[in-house]
Amino acid sequence: MAEGEGPIIELRQRKKPKSSENKESAKEEKINDTPVPERAPKHVLFQRFAKIFIGCLAAVTSGMMYALYLSAYHERKFWFSNRQELEREITFQGASAIYYSYYKDMLKAPSFERGVYELTHNNKTISLKTINAVQQMSLYPELIASVLYQATGSHEIIEPVYFYIGIVFGLQGIYVTALFVTSWLMSGTWLAGMLTVAWFIINRVDTTRIEYSIPLRENWALPYFACQVAALTGYLKSNLNTYGERFCYLMMSASTYTFMMMWEYSHYLLFLQAISLFLLDSFSLEQSDKVHEVYRIYIFSLFLGYLLQFENSALLVSPLLSLVVALMLAKCLQLNVKKGTFVAKIMKVINFYLVCTLTVTLNIIMKMFVPHKENGHMLKFLEVKFGLNMTKNFTMNWLLCQESLQTPSQDFFLRLTQSSLLPFYILVLIICFLSMMQVIFRRMNGKSLKETVTLEDGQIGERPEIIYHVIHTILLGSLAMVIEGLKYLWTPYVCMLAAFGVCSPELWMTLFKWLRLRTVHPVLLALILSMAVPTIIGLSLWKEFFPRLMTELTELQEFYDPDTVELMTWIKRQAPVAAVFAGSPQLMGAIKLCTGWMVTSLPLYNDDDLLKRNENIYQIYSKRSAEDIYKILTSYKANYLIVEDAICNEVGTMRGCRVKDLLDIANGHVVCEEGDKLTYSKYGRFCHEVKINYSPYVNYFTRVYWNRSYFVYKINTVISFQS
Repeated sequence: MAEGEGPIIELRQRKKPKSSENKESAKEEKINDTPVPERAPKHVLFQRFAKIFIGCLAAVTSGMMYALYLSAYHERKFWFSNRQELEREITFQGASAIYYSYYKDMLKAPSFERGVYELTHNNKTISLKTINAVQQMSLYPELIASVLYQATGSHEIIEPVYFYIGIVFGLQGIYVTALFVTSWLMSGTWLAGMLTVAWFIINRVDTTRIEYSIPLRENWALPYFACQVAALTGYLKSNLNTYGERFCYLMMSASTYTFMMMWEYSHYLLFLQAISLFLLDSFSLEQSDKVHEVYRIYIFSLFLGYLLQFENSALLVSPLLSLVVALMLAKCLQLNVKKGTFVAKIMKVINFYLVCTLTVTLNIIMKMFVPHKENGHMLKFLEVKFGLNMTKNFTMNWLLCQESLQTPSQDFFLRLTQSSLLPFYILVLIICFLSMMQVIFRRMNGKSLKETVTLEDGQIGERPEIIYHVIHTILLGSLAMVIEGLKYLWTPYVCMLAAFGVCSPELWMTLFKWLRLRTVHPVLLALILSMAVPTIIGLSLWKEFFPRLMTELTELQEFYDPDTVELMTWIKRQAPVAAVFAGSPQLMGAIKLCTGWMVTSLPLYNDDDLLKRNENIYQIYSKRSAEDIYKILTSYKANYLIVEDAICNEVGTMRGCRVKDLLDIANGHVVCEEGDKLTYSKYGRFCHEVKINYSPYVNYFTRVYWNRSYFVYKINTVISFQS
């Protein structure tokens, strides 16, 4: 009976077809009616194979060479091979020290299961606080690295630190390879990939933070996002065969989930990508089914990540989940009407409004019913950043003073211009954007478009992958113009888009069609320029920047910090194992890594409690009494206090951004009126006063060690306080 019902159902569907189904049926009939093309000649197949082989070889070689370059540069900068283990560990600064310390802890654990348990129930890092370090700090890279190090028998061949940084450098090579492939897929020539890599390396100060902080989460995560973007680019192409679609879909699924596991902020970047795909879906109806397949990947990754990240509620209340669910609901409610009519235009507006409203509503509902930690400090920071609010809060003002959270400087744009990247990016973006808008207006007016766009058509904005990348780079660029730290998300794709454009004959043909070029055959000129322009750019970059890169590898730099080495050595030799140290968060991260002793705070800024701790501990540089400082430190069970001379006598930073200035403002010890500062605190600055060794400071603190940079005080046991 089921076999007999099949044709009947098919006939009923064809009797009253929907517009989209009618279109798909027409396409299928056209494909079926089209005769099977003859097999290409052998020399053509050989040319295609040679082109793909050379391109893949160039992509892999580029990634390997970049990874080797990073390794050589790191060795020259820090003299890693000639240093003791303690000196190597000191090169990990800030949050990087914390990440690497947990990698060391995993290697010291008797078993993997025991190591994971100790990290998920960690009470040996922060005093009076038990944390799930794996969830809170996204330590999955360290878990994977420790497993690989022990499972592959690398402990017999290579030291743990070299294995760790080698993985990160290898991922950076994959990052570059993925950008190469993306540009190659878009332009059709691997020459674009070579130019992408060249621009990426030359502008690496603005494309990556790998040189400054190796273990950062973004250095582990962004290579997977680049792979996801490469797979998405191939998946969106109109002329992709079935096997290619399946491969891109699987690659996209794996890289999306891995990216989400590696970085706690990954879902925000995927949210921007989802917005880009939503706009693509609105403008390019042919890709609607593919876009919704990507939405399913998002949902699968979010829920799988929720389960494997210890039921991470941040993923459930993320704007990404709300947007994707809203898009799917809107898809179910969408009506099929004839394109180009007034009703169709009204339906587009209604659908857009419906998606926005549903997204906000769902996000509010999820936050009402799902227990989660609200990032209140981030919302307050954005309010102050955009001038919507004023505050004297130390943490907010300290964040505002961070260079990575400032607006981009002129030097940033100057560097991009000197390497010729910014001018070509702007040219390519303008041409692609105008072509995209031209296509959108044609579709809004109901004009039919060609199913296959040829080079002679000069309509580069009709390709769905181009529309996606234009929207995506505009969104990322808008954020980078507000917060400089986000330039590391935007600039790599600036390199990719600019290289694709100058190497794409379609882009030049689009420009010539607008200019109505008559004197020379436009197709021939477009092909010539797509080869000549990148060649000239490449030669000029080689001549100007290659000698600089070689000079960096030949120069011997030195990271010399004997005071910190002496401090760590003293702690390991003299301090009790159960001692708790208090000081600046950055120094506490180094102490945790180099000695393993417990600390009162960490250089992490995603937890309100840790931010409050950091502010309280920083009071040692404020104008408060010895009794107040003592009460703060003993409330966290601290046994030793470390005062840094560099913070206490800080000079030369941005006006009003020194730690002691921010503390004075927060504590009301400095009043700013028409540019005049009036100090009225009856206490001197604690970090200065405690060095003098007079009462009441000596009653609470006893100096036990000092050098040129650090002063260590033992916190005394005091029975009563004297006013």
